[in-house]
Amino acid sequence: MTWFECKVSYEKMMENGVQKRVTEPYLVDALSFTEAEARIIEEVKHYVSGEFIVANIKRAKIAELFFNENGDRYYRIKVNFITLDEKSGAEKKTAVQMLAQASDLKEAITVLEDGMKGTMADYTIASVVETMIMDVFPFSPDVKTKTTGADQ
Repeated sequence: MTWFECKVSYEKMMENGVQKRVTEPYLVDALSFTEAEARIIEEVKHYVSGEFIVANIKRAKIAELFFNENGDRYYRIKVNFITLDEKSGAEKKTAVQMLAQASDLKEAITVLEDGMKGTMADYTIASVVETMIMDVFPFSPDVKTKTTGADQ
């Protein structure tokens, strides 16, 4: 899976009734930048009233994503996998970024640990940071997009 962070800019009605231009990041699973743009336009048009633009798209280096329907935020967790170098006997750390959906920092760690239960690898959690990501749109074979020609 390749994840793309797409920033969408639009006029949002704030709680005080004032219109304000905001740029919000979303995550989509896609095969290319072109597909990521088409997918984010398709997903966001249901939530955003009025005009919007896709202001930026970049590859997100996320090794694993753990969903939790109770969570309303996304936390980026840096995980160090620990392996032993057989020749020297030294510990080697390999850092990867993971994303966990949770309500708070503590729950994010629990969601990650639950998701990692089946793994045999040793790991440590190096950092947990709340992201600004508004929503995540994984690829679903049920979703037909014009870019893939799936609706033919």
